[in-house]
Amino acid sequence: MEQNAESRRMLPDSEAQPKRKEERPLKVAPPSKKKTNKRFARGLIYTGLILLAIICFIPFLMMIVNATRTNGEIMAGFSLLPGTALADNYATLSEYINIWNGFKNSLIISVSVTVLSGYFSALTAYGFTFYNFRGKNAMFIFMLVMMMVPAQLGLIGFYEISKTLGILDTFIPLIVPAIATPFTVFFIRQYTQATLHISLIEAARIDGASELRIFHTIALPMMMPAIATMSIFTFIGSWNNYLMPLVLLFSPEKYTLPVLMGFLKGSQVAENLGSLYLGIAISVVPIMIAFLFLSKYIVSSISAGAVKE
Repeated sequence: MEQNAESRRMLPDSEAQPKRKEERPLKVAPPSKKKTNKRFARGLIYTGLILLAIICFIPFLMMIVNATRTNGEIMAGFSLLPGTALADNYATLSEYINIWNGFKNSLIISVSVTVLSGYFSALTAYGFTFYNFRGKNAMFIFMLVMMMVPAQLGLIGFYEISKTLGILDTFIPLIVPAIATPFTVFFIRQYTQATLHISLIEAARIDGASELRIFHTIALPMMMPAIATMSIFTFIGSWNNYLMPLVLLFSPEKYTLPVLMGFLKGSQVAENLGSLYLGIAISVVPIMIAFLFLSKYIVSSISAGAVKE
C-alpha cells in the first residue's frame, strides 16, 4: 500500500490526474422560422393598430385646431397649426346660446341617469340571477324583446303620459325611464352569472346577512366592472340624447347641450365654422373624461362575461 502511494506521488501531474474534457463553446441556435413569422405578424398588427389610432385621432385634432381658426382659414384648407381666433369664436358662440347652462343641464341629466341606471340595473340583474319566482323566464324574454324595439316608437305615448302626470318641461321624464334599461340589465346579468357563484350568496345567508346587505357588500363590488362598462355607454347615450329633450323641454334655460347645438344650425353663427367647432369641442370633453376613467373595465368585464364557469 505504501509503495502504491509512493508510486502515485512519483507520477507526473498529467498522469496522476484524469484528463478533463475540453469545454466546447456553446452554439446559439438561430431563431426558428416559426418565431420569425410570429414576430413579423406581431409587428404588422402593431403597425396596423398605430395607423388606426392615428386615423381615429385626426378628426379630434381637426376639431381642436379649427376651433382656434377663423372661417376663412378653415375654408382655405386643413392645417395642424392652431389659429388665434379662439376668443372671437367663443364670443360669437356666447352671443347665440348659453353653452355653459346647456352643459350644466346635460351634466345633471347624464350623471343622474348613469348613477341610477347602474345601481337599479345591477339590482334587477341580481334578482334575475339568484332568485326563482313565477314568471321569471317570461319576464326575461320580454326584456330581450324590448331590446329590439326602438325607443322612438313610443315617443308619442310617452309624451301623453308625461303630460298627464304633469312632468313636462322637467328633467324627470329624461331620467326616470332610463333607470333600468334592458340591455344594461342583460349585460350585468350575464357578467354576474360568470363571476359570482351562488355558494357565496348562500354562505352569507347562513351567516345571517340580510338580502340588501348581501347585495351591497358581496354582489355589488363584484359587479363593478360590468357596471362601469355599461356606465360609459349610458353616459354617452344620455349626453348625446337630442330627440327626447327637444320634445319634452320647452324652457330655453332647461335645454340640454345637444338641443342648443342643434339650434345653431339655423342661426347666423352657422356661418362661423370656428364657433361651431368650438361648441362641438366643448360638448365632447365630458365623454372623453368618462371614457378615460372607465375604459379599463371594458376588456375585463367583456372577457369575464364571455365565459361561464
